[in-house]
Amino acid sequence: MKNAIIIGAQWGDEGKGKIVDYFAKNFKHVVRFHGGHNAGHTLWVDGKKTVLHLIPSGVLHSDINCYIGSGVVVSLDALLKEIEGLNKENVNIEGRFFIAENCPLILNVHSLVDQASEARKTGSAKIGTTGRGIGPAYEDNVGRRSVRVHHLYESSLKDRLENLIAYYKSIYPESEAIQKLNITKELKELIAQSKKIKNFVSDVPNQLFKLQQKKIPLLFEGAQGAMLDVSFGTYPYVTSSHCVASQAASGSGLGMSGGYKVIGVAKAYCTRVGSGLFPTEQDNEVGQKIRDLGGEYGATTGRPRRCGWFDIPALKRAIQINGITDLAITKMDILDKFDEIQVCTHYVDEQENKIDVLPFSIEKISKLTPVYKTFKGWLETTQSISDYNKLPKKAKTYFDYLEKKLEVKISIISTGPEREQTLLK
Repeated sequence: MKNAIIIGAQWGDEGKGKIVDYFAKNFKHVVRFHGGHNAGHTLWVDGKKTVLHLIPSGVLHSDINCYIGSGVVVSLDALLKEIEGLNKENVNIEGRFFIAENCPLILNVHSLVDQASEARKTGSAKIGTTGRGIGPAYEDNVGRRSVRVHHLYESSLKDRLENLIAYYKSIYPESEAIQKLNITKELKELIAQSKKIKNFVSDVPNQLFKLQQKKIPLLFEGAQGAMLDVSFGTYPYVTSSHCVASQAASGSGLGMSGGYKVIGVAKAYCTRVGSGLFPTEQDNEVGQKIRDLGGEYGATTGRPRRCGWFDIPALKRAIQINGITDLAITKMDILDKFDEIQVCTHYVDEQENKIDVLPFSIEKISKLTPVYKTFKGWLETTQSISDYNKLPKKAKTYFDYLEKKLEVKISIISTGPEREQTLLK
């Protein structure tokens, strides 16, 4: 069996957590390789809801090992709360959860910087960040200022922390919260937290390499979505990490030699949180209906998501930049109550030229008009159907059309939030 990478193929919130949880039974090792606790992966198992932000979604399987790779920026506050929550649910992670020792840390100063930076911006310059410090933590890693996990246990910790906080105090003199940061207090908190995670800290790349030597397949869990990738997304309205499949190698430290199957996860419609262009957005009653039926509110922030119709040109771009081999379509049951369902087949520009793939330039995107194909709704429940042939004829027509236009096999369709409400096509 090949390694598998599960990535978001839209703007995040596609239901990756459920798909990872579903596939995890075929793997014994699940690796998170980018992002931070701005991700929110919601799992429903036996009627119980679990929301994970850092620990891979495979953790609910007691026989699966979970790893956080060095491409992830780690908030110890968030991680310890997550571990505590799992302990309360009798999910034991001892001996099967590992954090890469070279992960950059998200410190208290980073969330304050995130908020102060956003406060300086006006109008369209605002990104719509979660304010959780992910961006500043990645900036510090590139700027060689980071406090990494292994620094917690080294004599350089105090100096690194002092230099970092002094750096931000000089940049944000107007931020009272940043100016009030106390080195002694921050250091004491970090040392206390470091003791609680010490047993989980590991040389993750070495562990993964040894597994690959034994031909043991690995499952890589992406966060956010391809259209939020810092290089390939709708820049600058993107996240601060690489969300594409190739990041699985660099974000885990494993390398590219293992061979990978890439599963792109997309909703049967589209959503987006925060600022940024969204060509098929329905800022109207249709969008509100999708939001209400789909429960489209952020697992991390609770913010209402912007909703719109399925966008083929945007997904074509995701397929290109990720090398997607299979698609998983989630939340198809949300469309059960629509008389008509629309799909964006392409865009046209101001000169009426046909555009088949989402451009990178937001100026170009802003001048495009989506062109839709309308499908008759099936108006009957698809929830819990586990056999593709038992889907309503109109639903099969919808999916067959998407598969033909995207030229990638739709292998998985989610027909409800529970693990079992999934069909293989």
